[in-house]
Amino acid sequence: MGTEAPTVERLNDDAGESPAPPPPPKPGGIKAGKLAGLSMWAAIWVLAWPILTESMLNALVGLVDTTLSAGISEAATDAISVGSYVIWFLGMIALAIGVGSTALIARSVGAGKLAVANAAVGQSILLATFIGVIVGVLLGTLAGPIAALMSLDGESAPLFIQYMRILAITVPVMTVGMVGGACLRGAGDSIRPLVMMAVVNLVNIVFSWVFSGVDIATASLDESGEIVRRIVLENPFSFDMGIRGIAIGTLAAWTTGALFVIWLLFRGRAGVTLMRRRLRIHAVTMRRLVRVALPNFIESLGMWTGNFITILFVGWMGVAGLFGAHLVAIRIEAISFTPGFAMGLASATLTGQYLGAGDPDQARLAMRRCAMISSCIMGFFGILFLLIPGWIVGLLTQQPTHLEYAPKLLFVCGWIQIPFAIGLTIRNTLRGAGDTKFVALITWISNYGIRLPLAWILCGVDIPLGTWGVIPNPNPYDWGLVGLWVGLCTEHIFRATFYTLRYLNGAWTRIRV
Repeated sequence: MGTEAPTVERLNDDAGESPAPPPPPKPGGIKAGKLAGLSMWAAIWVLAWPILTESMLNALVGLVDTTLSAGISEAATDAISVGSYVIWFLGMIALAIGVGSTALIARSVGAGKLAVANAAVGQSILLATFIGVIVGVLLGTLAGPIAALMSLDGESAPLFIQYMRILAITVPVMTVGMVGGACLRGAGDSIRPLVMMAVVNLVNIVFSWVFSGVDIATASLDESGEIVRRIVLENPFSFDMGIRGIAIGTLAAWTTGALFVIWLLFRGRAGVTLMRRRLRIHAVTMRRLVRVALPNFIESLGMWTGNFITILFVGWMGVAGLFGAHLVAIRIEAISFTPGFAMGLASATLTGQYLGAGDPDQARLAMRRCAMISSCIMGFFGILFLLIPGWIVGLLTQQPTHLEYAPKLLFVCGWIQIPFAIGLTIRNTLRGAGDTKFVALITWISNYGIRLPLAWILCGVDIPLGTWGVIPNPNPYDWGLVGLWVGLCTEHIFRATFYTLRYLNGAWTRIRV
């Protein structure tokens, strides 16, 4: 009695493709994966609502940490504020790998090449683990010098070092969790990454609150300018670990999230599967992954470096609590721009799959529809920032410096929510098409040619050069933190214009990944 030969999944070493690809797809439709057979509106809905919810949950992780630190002291919030820029650096590494993963997997799934998609999953997780371990070691080693560079002193410096050394252990699992979620999204599965982020948030909220010992409270300023504080929920636990408790909560959260997403990928329920044999280096697939990821990392590095310099501007202002006020406003703003980011990711997946299916016109239409939705939602947030910024800030912090400055910052960013939404959507669309080199170029030009010069001039600070003196600011008016935000927000208008021109040019539809 004969037996059938086992099916063997292999890659072509030259092309990095399945040896027996199925017939070409019919133009206008996605061929495989979770989105196959869906109308565009249905595909946008299937992708967008989980991504939007996941993005909100992702922003909530940082928001919870900031709110808890604001319940400790202004020094603790300053430490967390500087730490958030370090976390952003870690996140951009994961995002760069994830962009490569999403683009390669989406294109492969759209063309029905599941062998290539599975290979990309394995190489993505392998790269995320390797990079995460290296960066974690560096972070733990350099915590002290980073504190000195950022002008942290007094109580905030040792708190920052404590936070960073625990966070260093978190880096590998955070990187794996974020990249694993990007792999699932590339296959068109937005539900499971959403579940992962819900788990991460639940663990982070519970553990961080329990171990930090912070009471949940709100605050407002009365008619005389005095702070009125209201306890919402007292912390019944006696750990009182302060900022170390917040860091432990973050570690527990991302460890749980990483284990969960790896389990999902091994099971293969999302249409792509993490296989043990794919966790060995495969040169062709790794090269394709890095080819898309590296320009995105360079783009993100340019953006991060520019924002790192802006946080130096805040430190040079020499006002205690400004780091915290800056971060509180950023955390609130982050909630507002998650719709643009989420619709951009949905557009990125649709773009990759429509281009893989041979239909660039549908890819263009998907971007326009996603941009319209994100503009409406972010425009609504902009109205709230213009009308009730003080009330919003009071929900998150009881510190006087935060209550004085953060509402003014929200008022500034309320004016640019719609161009910000358009820029976010088109940028992620270009990434999904593999046009990461152009996005990187625009980021560097806009960041260093417009954003930083405007922010520096309008904030009014001089740039210290140590023994070489200072670079004087030409602005005779000291607009401080508010001026800084005016410069930062104005640049978003220029960046949205550059991305729109690229979209109209259409060269992104011909990019190979």
